[in-house]
Amino acid sequence: MKSKEFLKGRGAQKNTPNRFLQHVYEMREDFLEFCRLENEEPEKTKTEYIPIFPKTIVNKVDSPDVGMSYSMNPYQGCEHGCIYCYARNAHEYWGYSAGLDFERKILVKKFAPELLATKIKHKNWKAQTIVMSGNTDCYQPAEKQFEITRACLKVFLKYRHPVGIITKNALILRDLDVLKELNAHQLVGVNISVTSLSEKTRRKLEPRTASIQKRLNTIKVLSENKIPVNAMLAPMIPGINSHELLKLAKATADHGAVSFAFTIVRLNGAIGQIFTDWIRKAMPDRAEKVLHLIQDCHGGSINDIRFGLRNRGEGKIATQIHDMAKLARHLYFKDRSFPKLNKDVHEQYKDGQMKLF
Repeated sequence: MKSKEFLKGRGAQKNTPNRFLQHVYEMREDFLEFCRLENEEPEKTKTEYIPIFPKTIVNKVDSPDVGMSYSMNPYQGCEHGCIYCYARNAHEYWGYSAGLDFERKILVKKFAPELLATKIKHKNWKAQTIVMSGNTDCYQPAEKQFEITRACLKVFLKYRHPVGIITKNALILRDLDVLKELNAHQLVGVNISVTSLSEKTRRKLEPRTASIQKRLNTIKVLSENKIPVNAMLAPMIPGINSHELLKLAKATADHGAVSFAFTIVRLNGAIGQIFTDWIRKAMPDRAEKVLHLIQDCHGGSINDIRFGLRNRGEGKIATQIHDMAKLARHLYFKDRSFPKLNKDVHEQYKDGQMKLF
C-alpha cells in the first residue's frame, strides 16, 4: 500500500452509504482518475462545523451494558477520528455517512447549556448523574472554539448537579477551575480513555487525539487535585492493543486513576465496513488475523448485538483478556474505588441558589 493512498490525519478512509437514504451519490471513476492525474483532492478534507438546534439535550440511556442512566452530547460527530468508535452509526440519523463525514461534519449544539438548565431545573427532575459524553467526545477540537462543554459545567455547578465526563483530550485541564469547584461538592467524576502506550498505535487508531503522555499527565493532574479518575482502557482489540492491558492498568494507576474499565471491540453497523477497509490499508500485514481474532470474541462475527455479551465478548481470546483485567485490578487497583457522586444537594439549588429553610 503506497502511503499516498492512505488518508493521513483521518481514521476512516472513505464514506460508507447511509442506510437511511434511498439514493446514494457516488463520484464517477473518470472524475476520480482526473483528480489523481492532476494531483487534486476530489473532496474537501477540512472539518466543517454545522450548527443544529435540538429541543432537548439530555438523553435517557436504556442499554444494560452501559454504566450510565443519562447522557448529553454538545457535539455530534467527532474530529478525533477513532476508527473503532461506536458513535459513528449515529451520524446516519442526521443524513451523513458514518465514515469520513463523522469526522469532517461536526454538528454543534450551541444552546446546550440553556437546554441543560431547563432540564435539571424542572420540578419533576430528580438528580441522576448526567454523563458528558455518552456518544462523542465533549472535549474534541471543536470545544476550543465553542466552549460549550465549559458552559455546561458551569450550569452543573450553579445547580449543584452531578456530572460525569468521558474524554481522551487533555483540553479538559483548561476547565480545572470549574472541576475543582464541582469536586468540592462531590459532583464530578472523570473517565479518561487510554487505549495504548504506543504512539505509533495511537496515531493509527485515533489520529487526532491527544498523545498518550498528555493523557497520562491529565490523569495525574486531575488526581493531584483530588478529582476521581476512572481509566477507560477501551476498546481492547485483539491483535492490536489487547496485549497491553496490564501495562495500561499499571501506567494509569501510577498516575493516580482510582479504577479502570474496559470493553472488547465490536464493529456494529457501518463500523464493520469502515474498520475492515481501514485495517487492510493501515495494517495490511495483520489485517486478516485481527479480523479473525475479533470474530473469535463474538461467535464468528465482527459485530455482536447480544446484551450482556456484546461488550464482554466470549471464547478463549475474550477469557484471556478478562483474566488479565482481573490480575490488573489485584496488582494495581487493590483498595481503590471510584466514589459515588452527590445526588442530594441538587434539590436545594433548583433555582440556582441555596434555598433557605
